[in-house]
Amino acid sequence: MTRKQNTTRTRPRSRLLVKPHRFKQGTVALREIRKIQNSGNLLIPFAPFIRVVKEITFRFSPEVTCWQAEALASIQEAAEDFLVRLFEDGMLCAIHAKRVTLKKKDLELARRIGGRERGW
Repeated sequence: MTRKQNTTRTRPRSRLLVKPHRFKQGTVALREIRKIQNSGNLLIPFAPFIRVVKEITFRFSPEVTCWQAEALASIQEAAEDFLVRLFEDGMLCAIHAKRVTLKKKDLELARRIGGRERGW
């Protein structure tokens, strides 16, 4: 029996494709969280936040058309503080339930416990 010779050329093994470096799951997310926590910047972009505030204002009171910049900045700061605390409390509820995923029911429980259920 004779072996059939392979007429096609194969690539040399020295030219194998090198996969790019990948971090473990969650490593990049934790790095981004630390970066955001260490910065003092606001997370919500200013222009879209102003549009939402003015839209809500117009819905409740069409006469109010002007806002001072300091007032908008303080409203944004308060809104972000509220959201950050709400997410912190929600994560504590999720961890208490032995989960790492934040669910809607965790946020609802955090608002209920924290007394932030009613808007004003």
